[in-house]
Amino acid sequence: MAKETAKNQVVDGNEDQKTLPFGKQNYIIVLIGLALIALGFVLMIGGGSTDPDVFNEKMFNFRRLTLAPVLVLAGFVVEIVAIFWKRK
Repeated sequence: MAKETAKNQVVDGNEDQKTLPFGKQNYIIVLIGLALIALGFVLMIGGGSTDPDVFNEKMFNFRRLTLAPVLVLAGFVVEIVAIFWKRK
């Protein structure tokens, strides 16, 4: 009689491995990528004015125009790396 485990299923003497498509490292990298994307969007928040007749220069600072979009793009690159990361 064949024994079944969580990772391997024995069917008629042939072993058919049932494993998840991603490992623990993949999910950790995905979470890092999501955190980078979220941080980028949080850094884009603000810069507006409460009075519509007053122009606020804070809308065009380095944080909102350069740093935040770079973080969002880096997060997407990290997500792609997480998808293609192979287990050893």
